[in-house]
Formats: sequence, C-alpha cells, structure tokens
Amino acid sequence: MTPLRFYIARLMGNDDMLSSLSVPRDELLGTLRGKSVALVGNARALSGGTQGAEIDDHDRVVRINLAPMPSPESHGRRTDWLGLATRLPRSERARIDPARILWMSHKRKRLDHRSAHTDGFYLHPRADYDALRDTLGAQPTTGAMLIELLLRSELARLDLYGFDFFASKSLSGSRSAEQVPHDFTGEADWVNRLRQRDPRLKLHPPG
Repeated sequence: MTPLRFYIARLMGNDDMLSSLSVPRDELLGTLRGKSVALVGNARALSGGTQGAEIDDHDRVVRINLAPMPSPESHGRRTDWLGLATRLPRSERARIDPARILWMSHKRKRLDHRSAHTDGFYLHPRADYDALRDTLGAQPTTGAMLIELLLRSELARLDLYGFDFFASKSLSGSRSAEQVPHDFTGEADWVNRLRQRDPRLKLHPPG
C-alpha cells in the first residue's frame, strides 16, 4: 500500500483497508502451537532481578511498547514479537529489533507506515479490544490485550515477567496509576482468575 493510501486509510479509520496489511489471527496464533512464550512487562521492579536468561530461554519472547531493557541480566536480549500501542521511533525500532510487530491499540492514528508494512504485521481487531474493555470495565493495558490474545493459541505455556500491576510503576514512563486510564487492581484480579482456569499461565514476581 502506498504511503498516501495508508495515511488516508488511517485518517479515515478504514479498518478494512488497514486489515488487508495484517496476517490473519489464526495464522499468527498457529505459529505458537506447542511453544513456550515469555511475555515481558515493563514493571520497574523487573530491573532489580536476574530473570533475563530465563526469559530468553523461551521459544518466543514478546515485549510491550518501547520495551525498556536496562540489562540482559534482568530483561534478556531477544524480542521476537513486539506488541505496540504507541508510536515507535526509528531509534527504538533499531534498539528493540523485533522480528514481528503486533499493533494492539484501537487508536489507529498512531500506527506508522513502516510498522504496518513489516513482515508478519498483525492488526488487533477493534472488536477484541472492545470485548476486553467491557470485561475489565476500563481501557485494557497492552499487556492485558496480549495475555488475552496469546491464550487463544495452543501454546504450551505463557510466562509473565515484569507484571506487578503498577505497584512499582513503569520503566517506560513516570506517570502514576491515577494518571493512566487503566484499572490495575481489576487487571490483577482478572489475571488471577485466568491463572485459576488455565494452568498454562504463570506469573513470575519481578525483582
């Protein structure tokens, strides 16, 4: 798709046109069958631990937004998939070097042309965002959307690292919980319910 057509589609919110750039969800999730997946959140507390080698030992490593990685010891080195809900500057793209980009946000106007034209690009359906928002009663975090998406697959296990539901705030910003549109207590309760129902999901305390 030419840049002009892309930016017109983005401006007009034409999801049919933008979705033509995306791999089908079933195709995306099919690549996870039988795999171990590490989903790495951006909790500040993760930087105080030594879980990096454990993270990198998974078949797939999925990171979130600008994916701060202060050290290989705490965060690992690999990024196979990057779940995005924010603009990705060129310097950050080069640093993270994701093999695949997943655009999770319902805000299509933040999606850039280069990300949308990378190999294996995935555009998360608005309907899935809306359904999770209704379940949580608040705007879901990118992490929550990725958890919900990944558990739809036939992966062997999903390990969460760097998730403390804003108890230590985020490495990617300085805002407090009151300054963001998410219900972190509600998301923590939701994850705990998922863990009780699905033995594939495990939460590793950061730090």
